[in-house]
Amino acid sequence: MKKKIAAGFVSLVSGIVLSGCANSTADIAAVPDFQPEKYMGVWYEIVRLPHYFERGLDHVKAEYSLKPDGMIQVVNRGRRNGEIRRIVGKAKLKNPSDRPMKGELRVSFFGPFYSDYRIIELGPDYSYAVITGSNKNYLWILSRQPTMPKLQLREILDRLKKHGFRIDRLEYPRQTEASPHRSGSVPDQESKTTRIP
Repeated sequence: MKKKIAAGFVSLVSGIVLSGCANSTADIAAVPDFQPEKYMGVWYEIVRLPHYFERGLDHVKAEYSLKPDGMIQVVNRGRRNGEIRRIVGKAKLKNPSDRPMKGELRVSFFGPFYSDYRIIELGPDYSYAVITGSNKNYLWILSRQPTMPKLQLREILDRLKKHGFRIDRLEYPRQTEASPHRSGSVPDQESKTTRIP
């Protein structure tokens, strides 16, 4: 009986490890020539993979500000059931001495615990960004505007699908009251934009 339990445990651990390797984003390059100063400011959340900490949140935006000590303050805001939710975190460059610098940060909202924040796409004018973590269970598309042209979004999603992200599970949080779409395929609208938080 003990041998069966041990074998089952080994199989479970092996499955988790292999799954983690399969979902790793290590083979997706972070953007080169990253300029932190240009990244600062307000970003609107256009698309996300679902997670408990953002469940039901709409009108989501993040504000980044560079502090004198080189750390980055992160303020995330959103609205759930009419109530504004806000959380303040901090971020730091993962490899600050690298030149050219890569778009890799470490972000913390809970004390000393940091998570990977990898920018894998960035508009030349820093108008949009695609963010993931250490694995493909984390994904956000951010924009400087609360809307993004539908064609541009579709092209980004096509590239993400080729990288193995589950774009069929994406959520599209509202940025305006006229955008009821929450998940699934890119919303069809009369305009050429998708509207998000």
